[in-house]
Formats: sequence, structure tokens, C-alpha cells
Amino acid sequence: MMTIRIKQSVSSTLLATAIVAALTFAASRTAQAASDLTLAPNLSFTDDSSPNFPIAGKDLSDASMAGDRPTIIFFGTSNCWNTAREAERLVEIYPKYRDRVRFLVVDVNHASSAQQELAGQYYHNYIPTLAIFDKSGHVIYDRAGETAATRGDSANLRKLLDSALR
Repeated sequence: MMTIRIKQSVSSTLLATAIVAALTFAASRTAQAASDLTLAPNLSFTDDSSPNFPIAGKDLSDASMAGDRPTIIFFGTSNCWNTAREAERLVEIYPKYRDRVRFLVVDVNHASSAQQELAGQYYHNYIPTLAIFDKSGHVIYDRAGETAATRGDSANLRKLLDSALR
């Protein structure tokens, strides 16, 4: 009888350790969202002459949606001044929201295999395209085009993210 209880106790401890390890691994995998977002050098905001994707940063190939906070997906490409202007807005608001919103950035010409699935669902074959999801994963914004008519105007984008945070 004592041997059975010891074996059950050891098994329970091993199972609990395995669960904690799996949850820790999963948390570290989902925490990868695009980070340290900056504008790429030599962007043009008046014509389509910028050969580089307009956003630079870390983990730009990530495609995992957040389960605990809102997510914004930015679809764009190089050689597009509309994409560059919307990227400028996104990078401008990034410091305010980076700890509360998951940022996913997709270069539609060089999407990772995981991002290709997102593109299949939310990219509208026009750039830039933004999709914004609330904490529950419900789409609150899913449109192609810029979020403002004036360069540097990020008020509408901030309103959308504030709405997603409610």
C-alpha cells in the first residue's frame, strides 16, 4: 500500500512538472510578436521608390495571434508609399501599445509560411491592409487602405487600438 502511494505521489509530481514546463514553453512561444519596431532607412513618403520593407524589427516572421490581448496585423510591401505612410503611423504608436497589444507585421512578398495562413484570411490583395482584433479574438477592423488621409496622423489608429483594449 505504501509503495503505491509513493508511486502515485511521484507520478503526480512528474505530471505537474511536465504541465508547468509545457505551459512555460507555450508562453514563451506566443510571446514572440514583432518587437522593437522602427522605420527602415531611406523610405520615401511621396513615391514608390523605397526598395526595403518599411518596418524593421525583431520577430517579424511571427504569425501567432494573442489569446490574452488585442492583436493588430499589418500587411504591406516595399515600393509602396501608402504602405510606408501607414507603417510610419504604426511605428509611431508602437511604444504606447507594445506591452498591451500584439503586433504582427507581414511583408506580403516575403511572408513566412505561418503568415501565409493569416494572409489567406485577412489580406485583401491591396496594400496596406490592417486587421485589428480585440482581446477575445473578434475582428473590430479589417480594411485595406490607410487609416488617415494625412501623413503622420495616427489619431484613428490609436482610437482603433483603444477600442480593442476595452
